[in-house]
Amino acid sequence: VQLQASGGGLVQAGGSLRLSCVASGSIFRLNAMGWYRQPPGNQRELVASIDSGSMLISGSTKYADSVKGRFTITRDNAKNTVYLQMNSLKPKDIAVYYCNANVSGGPYNEGKDYWGKGTLVTVSS
Repeated sequence: VQLQASGGGLVQAGGSLRLSCVASGSIFRLNAMGWYRQPPGNQRELVASIDSGSMLISGSTKYADSVKGRFTITRDNAKNTVYLQMNSLKPKDIAVYYCNANVSGGPYNEGKDYWGKGTLVTVSS
């Protein structure tokens, strides 16, 4: 399983970016997906996560307190893709952002966590 993240870059404070992450490979079921970030000199932390939901109901979401009201996580199960819409960006959001997905390789397989390589988000003040 491979996770390919994109959408990072440089933006001015108050601006917006949208991150995307596509999962590919031997995927029977994509379970929870999420975004983590690692600010310079700090540990990796959860930004937002979304579970798989169902055909009629979107997955439930979870956010770090620091991004609530500014970031929105969504997913497109048909495209094996998770998105992170980031609005009102601040210098404290500067970090490498990593995509995470819990993937089951078969109907009876437990899920396994996979990570993308990360995409850098820089916010200028």
